[in-house]
Amino acid sequence: MATPFDAPDWRTMSQEQLDLGLNNGLAVAGSADIIAGWEQRSTVLRARYPDHLDLRYGPRERNRIDFFKAREGAPTLLFIHGGYWQHRAKEIFALFAGGAMAHGINVALIGYTLAPDATLDEIVAEILRGIDSLARQLPALGAGGEGIVVSGWSAGGHLTAMALSHPHVKAGMAISGIYDLEPIRQSYLNVKLGLDEAMSRRNSPIMQSDGAMKPLSLVVGSAELPLLRKQTADFAAHRVRFGLPVTYEEIPEADHFTIMNEMASPTGRITTLIRQLFERECLSSQ
Repeated sequence: MATPFDAPDWRTMSQEQLDLGLNNGLAVAGSADIIAGWEQRSTVLRARYPDHLDLRYGPRERNRIDFFKAREGAPTLLFIHGGYWQHRAKEIFALFAGGAMAHGINVALIGYTLAPDATLDEIVAEILRGIDSLARQLPALGAGGEGIVVSGWSAGGHLTAMALSHPHVKAGMAISGIYDLEPIRQSYLNVKLGLDEAMSRRNSPIMQSDGAMKPLSLVVGSAELPLLRKQTADFAAHRVRFGLPVTYEEIPEADHFTIMNEMASPTGRITTLIRQLFERECLSSQ
């Protein structure tokens, strides 16, 4: 698996270079407007599907799941939002359910407690607890109970990789994720995360000597920051090295935000890859 030719070794970078090399908001002009547009479109979709919002899975305020039902008995995609584990909320990302729902796939979006109110250990545990709860509720929601495909963007891509070993998860679709937390630990992002080396290593999928023997699709934009492109390429190579099912793809010309257009659209590349995961796992969406 080729590493992007323009990706530096983060260990050789100055503090300023490392911080800038991980700052997607600064790297993409108009990113705040893009997020605002997501929120507006998500409000419309949530209003269209109001029946199963904010389903509780734990005691904390953000321990809630939104479930959007596309069809009776359909399989379910669970989406985990990004924001470097310390920003944003599930409500902003509802529009990205639209692509999969157009193909008869139910979509759930999970919230989780943000840093610094939760450690990364606690965030990962919340996601796993949320999957437990969702799996129990699927029959009552009228969804198929064959298993869940998990997807996530940015920090949600990391949490997707961490959730792959859950027994109710059949496959994963990780978008522009973080799989090695050591550069995060050394950057401005750690002010709120508070990672020490031990927590960083046990929550870095790329540092694990094994992994779940389940399909994982990895995508990243060709116009993303080199360090993030390298994260995805390196993790794909790691899974190949350990004989774990993986596909790797760069979306041409997509940056960290525009890549999500490929999930919002019923004909987008990410939507197609999600459909293929359901078909591979015999989780019918038709």
